[in-house]
Amino acid sequence: MSNTTSQPRRGIGPAIALFFLAPYIAEFLLGNLPITLLVALVLLAPFYGGGALLIREFVRRTGRGWPSIMLLGIAYGILEEAFATQSLFNPNYLGKNFHLLDPAYIPALGIGAWWTLFVLTLHTAWSICTSIALAEALVPDRRTTPWLGNIGLAIVALVFAVAAVAMTRMSYKQDHFLASNAQFASAAIAIVILAVIAFRLPRAKPATGTAAAPNPWLTGIVTLLLASGILLVPQKWNWGAAASVFALDAAAILLISLWSRSVNWTPLHQLALAAGAALAYAWHSFIELPAVGATVAQLAIVRTGNAIFTLLAIALIFIAARRSSRSLPALVTQT
Repeated sequence: MSNTTSQPRRGIGPAIALFFLAPYIAEFLLGNLPITLLVALVLLAPFYGGGALLIREFVRRTGRGWPSIMLLGIAYGILEEAFATQSLFNPNYLGKNFHLLDPAYIPALGIGAWWTLFVLTLHTAWSICTSIALAEALVPDRRTTPWLGNIGLAIVALVFAVAAVAMTRMSYKQDHFLASNAQFASAAIAIVILAVIAFRLPRAKPATGTAAAPNPWLTGIVTLLLASGILLVPQKWNWGAAASVFALDAAAILLISLWSRSVNWTPLHQLALAAGAALAYAWHSFIELPAVGATVAQLAIVRTGNAIFTLLAIALIFIAARRSSRSLPALVTQT
């Protein structure tokens, strides 16, 4: 009898999904961009989606797991915020007087501790990890296998590089801010170190922990609470804000590390983490105006967009949960 039915389906569909999921989650579900600027999804996909896809493909091709994805997610965040937008160093980013660097400012480095921790958390946890986890949950039979061939990977790498250069030029053209050579050099060194560590980590192995992981519902609720806490930390707490974000990050990493070692950790738990994080972005989008592209007078349109993006996130989570549930027995057997 043929075994073809047990083989994962081919096709670049999951890669295309991740390519657009990353900017959707990073900018639109967050509420940073309004629905009136939806065309920006296509413009941002080469950078956000290209970055997430490259990280996911390199990690899965080398047989590594989520710790490597997380480290590369931090590296991606540094690349975007230190080079492409320079928000880590620009005291008046976007010319909006957001005062992002004021809380917990470190003069010797020219950065704000709160903003650095906060924005790198957003990119790592949401732009990269949540996007990848949700995309993989939509195709559970292919969640740990490469989605692109060598040619496809090369094309994505080229698209990402071009997008990075274009975003950097556009950002510089906007206000002509330029960080110091020492700041650029430090950021570049940090990216290299993170990448080296990511690919020096051991390859992913089956879980062997004896402690039971919480059920997926509880996993998602705890993630939702921790993620919401990060989004709600007030800037005015100054060093307290930086310490709070750091503590919440550490708590999330510790809990996920402990839970994921359990033998009863399943793809549904991974989806629950992504769902909790995504829904934190979704509800939080209703209490803020977009950073660009909207005014108070357009509030009704903005909130309508928030609702549409939230419903889309819920629909994707529901579809992913159904697919992961149906594939669970086979995935457990394979493991």
